[in-house]
Amino acid sequence: MKRPVSLWQWVGWRMGFIASGTVALMSFIMWLRFYWWDLGIKSKIPADARVQLEKLIDHPAGHEAELWTYITKYYYVDDILPGISGADWWAVLFLLITALPIIVIAGFLLLRPLSKRFIEIAQAAQKVARGNLKVKLSIAEKMPLEVQQLTSDFNSMTQRLRLYEQEVQESSAVLAHELRTPLNAAMGRVRGMLDEVFPANEEQLGLVLHQLEHLNYLVDDLLLLSLAQAGQLPLTKTTFTVEALLNERINWFNPQLSASGRTIKVTSLALDPIAADRNRIGQVFNILLDNYLRYASSGGDLQIEGQSTPDGICLIFSDRGPGLSEEEMQRVFQRFWRQERSRDRRAGGSGLGLSIALAICAAHSGTITASQRDGGGMVFEVKLPFV
Repeated sequence: MKRPVSLWQWVGWRMGFIASGTVALMSFIMWLRFYWWDLGIKSKIPADARVQLEKLIDHPAGHEAELWTYITKYYYVDDILPGISGADWWAVLFLLITALPIIVIAGFLLLRPLSKRFIEIAQAAQKVARGNLKVKLSIAEKMPLEVQQLTSDFNSMTQRLRLYEQEVQESSAVLAHELRTPLNAAMGRVRGMLDEVFPANEEQLGLVLHQLEHLNYLVDDLLLLSLAQAGQLPLTKTTFTVEALLNERINWFNPQLSASGRTIKVTSLALDPIAADRNRIGQVFNILLDNYLRYASSGGDLQIEGQSTPDGICLIFSDRGPGLSEEEMQRVFQRFWRQERSRDRRAGGSGLGLSIALAICAAHSGTITASQRDGGGMVFEVKLPFV
């Protein structure tokens, strides 16, 4: 595939072609004018005089007077005197009248594809402004590199807007459900106690408290995401080793790991200490470990590998779970998104875990990415700077 040229090269070649073509055309017209002018004069010169004149022109040295006699006899003196004569001015005018339309037409034809492409992008932007987010532009391979990049960025922008709109619509519905479920459960239990359907004892009050605690956790998660999105997530940074923190969080999950018959294999974790919020980074590890136990533990053990980079550390969480499709991969970090839409809140959580992990990593100027693992499964890669 031919590498596209840059915009300045694309335009430069065409403008150079127009300029050189114009010069060539004007030179040809001037030569043609001189040729016909000279041919017309020579046709009126007698044959023997024309032969003598051509000899003098080929060897003028020492015969200047005789040559001048022939020239003044058969040529117009104004045409050979220094300066521009009236006939020359008419020739220049003819050249301008001939060349200008050609320049304009050639410029229009050569630059029209670029203009047409910008018009298409502008029209597509107008459709997006009116709310049509399904607009997608084709990548024109003959266009300059910058125009191709602009088209690609435009398509990426509309895709992200579509995903964002979809996320907002789904999040609104899911949020209402997530808030309503524990609230209705608590209200129903309290109403049952007031109507003496349930006894007003410690056990019933504990059930109500459990629903209210879940509601409080959900509100805290939403607050964290809102603060992170606004760049206001508070961080209490200390210096610690990731290996110690990770081992601590793995130990917390040992009962669940033992119940599922799985282990976590940790390799290459001799990493330098980092300066970060220990609790927040621990929350990221909790989310990834919980995600593995919920969705991927049936496929095999979890592998965690640590790598040092020039600017920080990289942790790679690899499982052999069912994995995700290409479409699901694009939504894995969206709020309230769950791989299996049919599972209830107890089985699948609130769907905020990975979006919280993404927000915490971003607040630390780090990243978390998801990809498909060769042979099946998922790979989550967490990168954190040293400071």
